[in-house]
Amino acid sequence: MNDDFLVLPAIDVRQGRVVRLNQGDYARETVYGESPLTLAQDYAAAGSRWLHLVDLDAARAGGYTLLPLLREIGADLQVQTGGGVRSEADVEALLEAGAARVVVGTLAVREPERVLAWIARFGAQRITLALDTRADDDGEWRLSAAGWTEASPWRLADLLQRYADAGLVHLLCTDIARDGMLSGFNLSLYRWLSQTWPALRIQASGGVRSLDDIRAARAAGAGAAILGRGLLEGKFALTEALAC
Repeated sequence: MNDDFLVLPAIDVRQGRVVRLNQGDYARETVYGESPLTLAQDYAAAGSRWLHLVDLDAARAGGYTLLPLLREIGADLQVQTGGGVRSEADVEALLEAGAARVVVGTLAVREPERVLAWIARFGAQRITLALDTRADDDGEWRLSAAGWTEASPWRLADLLQRYADAGLVHLLCTDIARDGMLSGFNLSLYRWLSQTWPALRIQASGGVRSLDDIRAARAAGAGAAILGRGLLEGKFALTEALAC
């Protein structure tokens, strides 16, 4: 069990609104009432030290659009953020705007050599690798990219090993089948990841619905849990989750 476990409430933003997608499908969107800034301030007031902020428009089209929001939120919280990060200049801009960590997903799958160079330049503590995965018919974990709209030929194990060999620290791994579905974390995925790459700080994401799911992710070896729809819909309180 990980004794230094983090809880990160998530805010996904599309067209200026707080939303959640079901299984990464932009046509299956739920919109929530609060503004992203107000919600982030509420999370800080509840005791959160971290926030996971996603630019969903940019995740599909490129070009991170939330820099003003990031600057405001960063006054109260350490922010891990991504969506549309396509260049070294993008990483630099987010860090300069106050991001504690920059999340890189699509480019990490499409052009790993570039992202490996970013880890070397900015440091492993400043980059979170987001590898979003689906199990194929043979039970092999395979990767998706571009906001989950694009399949990849990579196996999760093969690509992750390249990054681990280069000193990767933070891995956010999502079972796409679980995301936004309130069906619980895929614990077998996180057990396998933590046992195979014990030096990684694994962030569990996708499907959390209860405090027991958070405790189970921690017991499975994850170093953090990303809380999305379950938190937004009041399945549990953030103060309770932080106490886990």
